[in-house]
Parts: sequence; C-alpha cells; structure tokens
Amino acid sequence: MRYTVRHVTRFTYESSVTESMMEARMQPHTDNQQRCLHFVLLTNPSSRVLTYQDHENNTVHHFNIPARHSRLTLTAEALVECVPARPLPHRLGPAAWPRVDTLAATGRWLEYLLPSTFVRQPAALDALRQEIGLERGNDPLVTLRRLMGEMYARFEYSPRSTRVDSPIDEALETRRGVCQDFTHIFLSLVRPLGIPARYVSGYLFQEAGGHDRSIDGATHAWVEVLLPDLGWVGLDPTNNLIVEDRHIRVAIGRDYADVPPTRGVFKGVGTARSELNVSVRVGPAPSLVSNDLVAFTPRMWRDTIESPADDGGGNARDLQQQQQQQ
Repeated sequence: MRYTVRHVTRFTYESSVTESMMEARMQPHTDNQQRCLHFVLLTNPSSRVLTYQDHENNTVHHFNIPARHSRLTLTAEALVECVPARPLPHRLGPAAWPRVDTLAATGRWLEYLLPSTFVRQPAALDALRQEIGLERGNDPLVTLRRLMGEMYARFEYSPRSTRVDSPIDEALETRRGVCQDFTHIFLSLVRPLGIPARYVSGYLFQEAGGHDRSIDGATHAWVEVLLPDLGWVGLDPTNNLIVEDRHIRVAIGRDYADVPPTRGVFKGVGTARSELNVSVRVGPAPSLVSNDLVAFTPRMWRDTIESPADDGGGNARDLQQQQQQQ
C-alpha cells in the first residue's frame, strides 16, 4: 500500500527572534517493511537543510536560520510504500523464553532493556503489574498479546489529558492518556521481563469506518519488541493492534526523548512566547502517472502549545519536545 504524508509545523513568536536552529525527524524509514519513495522538507524562511543518519538509521534533517523572523514553518512531504507484514503465530512455543534470554545476553540490545528518560519504574507501575498479574508466563508472544489487551481495557484514550513531557505516573494515576503515554507504560512493563523493546514514532492511516482510538491524522507512537525467529514485531497498545501496513515508521529510539519530530533552540530579545500549530495528513496514494508527488487526501489535525516566556536576556530558548504524539 502506498501513502502520502504531509506534516506541517508552524511556530509563531510573540516577538521576533534573531536565530533558529533545529533538527527534525520526519522522514519515514526505508527498510524491509517499507520504502520511502519521495521526501522533501522545506522551511519558511528558507534555509539550507542538511541531513545525517543517527545510530538507529533515523534520518535527521537540521538547519539554521540566522536572521530575524516572527514565524517559522516546516513542511514535510513523503510518499511511502508499506509492505504487508507476515502473519504472526499465536504462540512461539515452550523454548521461546530461553531464546529470548539468549538474545538479551548478547548485550547488543542493552539500551532497549534498561530504563530511559520516560521508561521508569514508579510505584504506580508496580500496582498495575500486580493488578493484571503480569509475569513471563509460558510463552512471550502470548504474554505480550495479553498485556496489550489488558492495557486497552484498563486505560481510556483521552487527547490532551497529559503533556508532551508528562511522566508515566500521570497516566497511571488517572488511567487516561494518549499513544505516547501508553507506549511508555508498555515499554516500562516489558523491559523488566527481559524482552528488548523500543519506541517507534510515525503515522497511522485510519480507514473509513475503522475502530482505531487514536486521533485521525495525528502523529502516532507504538512499540517494537525483539522475538526469536520473528525479529522486531510491532505492537500498538493504544489500538490493541499488531502493527501491519497501515503504520508508517519514521523514527526509532529508547523512548520519545530520542525521537521528537522537531528539536531545537531560538534566540530572542525581550519577551518571546512561541505558539506551535501542527497539521498532519495521511492518505492513500492513487496510481502514479508521473514523477510528481501525488496530491494528499485532505485529513487534518491541529493542536496548539505555548512555550514559557523568554527570560528577557536574549538567551536561546529550548524548543524540544513540542509535539505530543497522539
């Protein structure tokens, strides 16, 4: 299946800023699950956009605008082809846990077994673990499927009930949150079982008449776990789904802190309050008849976040983690 993605991010400053420096993780991966056939990132004011790949092969675009401006717009456009995943078995068999332990013992996946910025072990998590009776069980895949179903049943999907920098304690206390929270909670429960697990950011195409809980057209997040014979398997705890070809993978990390869509700083004199507007469109791509990027299906989502006021000293203000993944 081919999809078009258009992701627009707008910053509006109360006072003009003198310089912006930013990096963006918006380009979909190319791997054995999907191919990014076309991608472009434009900035307004215009800038020279450079790229590099981090250690997880995430493509990172970065730029600098060393001139006074009161608005900054990033427009990312992509054409992506996703390959249907092979069907998962219902179970892996009695020898699976020792093989999971063998994978973990190599040390190659250590960063996906340890705590990270948002993947923690608060007391409220212990209470949830006991409530659902989470333990290894007889089969790792059966355990993971059960955990995903338990979370889907026990947590309410509630947009903007948490913040972009909220610890998992808040969602655990209220039993409400968004995909970013559910992904962090799932990771916090799975890693202590000895299963390497990582955070994936991207997009979810929602079919007409579907039953997905996440917001249509928003950025999305889910989990990938490493299992013997199967490799990295995607699990979407927000929607209680095994990841297939409707999920478009953009960036991989230990948690959200590794893969925010945009991260950067700006310099401003006097008071500088930034306002962020984000719009995302995801739609199926019609048959290609030329080399041009095809038109985007009109699917839109918007949100607004305000950053704290500048201290007045003209120092660079942090713009990290502006956009919560829904």
